[in-house]
Amino acid sequence: MPKRILIGTIVSDKTDKTVVVKVERKVKHPLYGKIIRRSKKYHAHDETNTFKAGETVRIEETAPISKLKTWKVIDRVQAGKAAAIEADV
Repeated sequence: MPKRILIGTIVSDKTDKTVVVKVERKVKHPLYGKIIRRSKKYHAHDETNTFKAGETVRIEETAPISKLKTWKVIDRVQAGKAAAIEADV
């Protein structure tokens, strides 16, 4: 069975070696047909504490690391707004 890979935005990096990633998906309302955004937060393992809040990252499903963590961060897809401002200065 292949490992699931999701793309989301880091909303918190306050805990040690852990980031909280918000993954959004769009679903169609069953009755009205309107497209609705649904989101879910995943706790992902970040061994070196390199990823910061606001960055878009790719996470991969793994064996359970702790009670909440069953995902690990693979790589950065896009840097956040704060990182872009720091790079310009």
